[in-house]
Amino acid sequence: MGKQKPKKKKTFVDYLLTIILIAAVAVFCYAAYYLINIYLEYKKGVDEYNTIAEMAVTERAPDEEVPEETPANENGGSRLVPPMIVDFEKLQQVNGDVCGWIYVEALDGVNYPMVRGEDNSYYLHMTYEKNYNFAGTIFLDFENKRDFSDCNTIIYGHNMKNGSMFGQLKRFTTTAETYKKSKYFWIFTPEASYRYEIISAYTTAVDSDTYTLFKGPGSEFEEYLTKIRSYSQIPEQGKPDKEPDIMDKIVTLSTCTGDYSTRYVVQGVRVDTITN
Repeated sequence: MGKQKPKKKKTFVDYLLTIILIAAVAVFCYAAYYLINIYLEYKKGVDEYNTIAEMAVTERAPDEEVPEETPANENGGSRLVPPMIVDFEKLQQVNGDVCGWIYVEALDGVNYPMVRGEDNSYYLHMTYEKNYNFAGTIFLDFENKRDFSDCNTIIYGHNMKNGSMFGQLKRFTTTAETYKKSKYFWIFTPEASYRYEIISAYTTAVDSDTYTLFKGPGSEFEEYLTKIRSYSQIPEQGKPDKEPDIMDKIVTLSTCTGDYSTRYVVQGVRVDTITN
């Protein structure tokens, strides 16, 4: 029989490589676990809001008859029809904080209930059904009126990586096609359906004058309207169909950017009101 080769004695480098390999496997497993949890969290939030939409929202058929009192569109053509009907009685049975529903025409998926809480913290990570979820809920600034009668109503939503909530708003300044597709968004309330024309979209400081709330129309609000129009970063925007004035109502949609010092906003002026 031949002589057996003596086993090679493990060196410090061998032990170090083994430790590194074990650490790498552990990091990989943790990362996979973390990503799976994020995916499940996102899915849970999306599923909940899809269920709410199925329960309370009815999309209008293109050929649906329109009441005679419904106003004509801005071009004087066929009468303006809200794109959906929202059952607020059902929504309020689930959550009494509901104050409206938002729908952005150019963005697939921005179609959510809105609430107003007692502060601007509760709904950051609490869903419409009051379940904890990082996506939270679309909510009004607690200092705004629930009926959207303020000069500037601020609405907050998370910039989710899967595009849900307000994760798609930035497309108004990153792709010209988005604004060309449609420059309108809708807010539905128990009393009326409001259509807004987007007049500005831009990145701003978290403490900028964009977040100013006004007691009523006046010279300060008039100056504000001029400022926010000048801030706009929408490519190929052109002149709005309606030049806002001090008697108009503005809605500011606000979301995070990934930078703690800035926010991204889309602002619209109310151009149509259809009483329910």
